[in-house]
Amino acid sequence: MSTFAKRERLLLADLLETVGPDAETLCEGWRTRDLAAHVIVRERRPDAAGGALIKQLAPRLEKVMAEYTAKPYEELIQLIRTGPPRFSPFQLKQIDEAANIVEFYVHTEDVRRAQPDWSPRELDPVFQDTLWSRLERTARLVGRGVPTGLVLRRPDGQTAVAHRGAPVVTVTGEPSELLMFAFGRQNAAKVQVDGEADAIAKLHESKQLGL
Repeated sequence: MSTFAKRERLLLADLLETVGPDAETLCEGWRTRDLAAHVIVRERRPDAAGGALIKQLAPRLEKVMAEYTAKPYEELIQLIRTGPPRFSPFQLKQIDEAANIVEFYVHTEDVRRAQPDWSPRELDPVFQDTLWSRLERTARLVGRGVPTGLVLRRPDGQTAVAHRGAPVVTVTGEPSELLMFAFGRQNAAKVQVDGEADAIAKLHESKQLGL
């Protein structure tokens, strides 16, 4: 059984340690310290993490995030490396893989691609297939609010419909790059975008891609 989530977790921790607490990320308004705190709160503080989706919990999330960002950066890195607490459902390998592969991959790239000297990673085919499987399941969710039709296409021709409508924009790339595009990192994704010029412009201007 694969352990991609664990691998990406450790890569993220190592990268955060290397670039330091004040490096830029692709997450608007967040430095690396903020991103590290987000990852920890998501898996260690479910009482607050829901604030990202539930408006009533937003003040609690903001408070807990502030508590973690105030901690020593080295402590945050260690909390990411060691993972969730003992009785967390994330301790179960199946749940960890299902919930965290995309989370850690995207956030690792959020840090990598915000640095001036970044270069694409060479990802093995099995990992690319795994990312594609995750993208197929979430495509309609991440594309639900976009103003055009949106089709995500692998170089081998496999497609996932993110949003039905017309005109259609087709985005082609490796699953890893399509994930970055679909999760709102359009400007940092190595993809080919095809369609009517106006539709492509509307898609790039849209703030609706992503969760």
